[in-house]
Amino acid sequence: MLRFVVRRLLQLIPILLGVSILLFAFVRALPGGPAIALLGERATEESVERIETELGLDQPIYVQYGRYVRNLVQGDLGTSTRSRQPVLEELKQKFPATVELAFAAMLFAIILGIPLGFLAAKRYLGFLDNASLFVSLIGISFPVFFLALLLKYVFAIKLGWLPTVGRVDVTRSIEHPTNFYLLDAVLTRDWEGVVDVLKHLVLPAIALGTIPLAIVARITRAAVLDVLNEDYVRTARAKGLDPSVVDRRHVMRNAMLPVVTVIGLQTGLLLTGAVLTETVFAWPGMGSWMLEAIRFRDYAVIQGGILFFALLVSLTNLAVDVSYAYLNPKIRLSR
Repeated sequence: MLRFVVRRLLQLIPILLGVSILLFAFVRALPGGPAIALLGERATEESVERIETELGLDQPIYVQYGRYVRNLVQGDLGTSTRSRQPVLEELKQKFPATVELAFAAMLFAIILGIPLGFLAAKRYLGFLDNASLFVSLIGISFPVFFLALLLKYVFAIKLGWLPTVGRVDVTRSIEHPTNFYLLDAVLTRDWEGVVDVLKHLVLPAIALGTIPLAIVARITRAAVLDVLNEDYVRTARAKGLDPSVVDRRHVMRNAMLPVVTVIGLQTGLLLTGAVLTETVFAWPGMGSWMLEAIRFRDYAVIQGGILFFALLVSLTNLAVDVSYAYLNPKIRLSR
């Protein structure tokens, strides 16, 4: 198992190198540039040349890439041309917000999706099965931004139960040693802060987690239906085992492999694709950060952010592969 993990980690090096090459070439092939985005209407040929010289953009692209790789090896992702702050420092500020939102949305999808899919399979072609298929189809088809606006209108504006924007009330002062607001509130024993952070997290997590919820429910249903027809399940029931034991040890354990796969894929998508949700709820995460970087042609932020996204997705896939070994003994023994 350790050899497998190490091998997969080493495979990340050529993957990230390839992503960086493609990204470096594509970003610089876009029309315009950071100098024009920064200067706006005041851009003149002389001022653009001066900014590009300061940023090193007047050098050949292979020289720029070589300098970028050298800095990357040293842990330097560059400096934002818009804020003049190191990209790594901005990443440390934005990444925790996206992680909190993505994992809250995925937790919402797992807690509801797996039981819903299991019960639907157990009541195949019944009312609950048909209702779950109908609801999951709506969940997949519903635009995230429209659902987010609808949730804000109902629960924030009409009912006044939950806040509409941000990660915490602007009047509240919470220490942020890790920038994970929920964890920080727990570590500092600020229980009112915990409640406030959770209240701000509910609506964006539901909006972002609706599509993964529908997908997890449908995959769970299909996987459980496949396992229910296997010989070992019928044999376990014929031996007189308690139905709950059969469901837990034989049905769900074997049905979880495709479910874990889709959970891993959806987690990677949530970490990298929360732009609309973050925009609607003014959530200061990586999605809105990357959107601003693209708007201002901030090369360093675009490259650092997408490279970090690639690393996140690769590590998520690694975690899924490792989980297979614990769910299926055949995979564990083969490694």
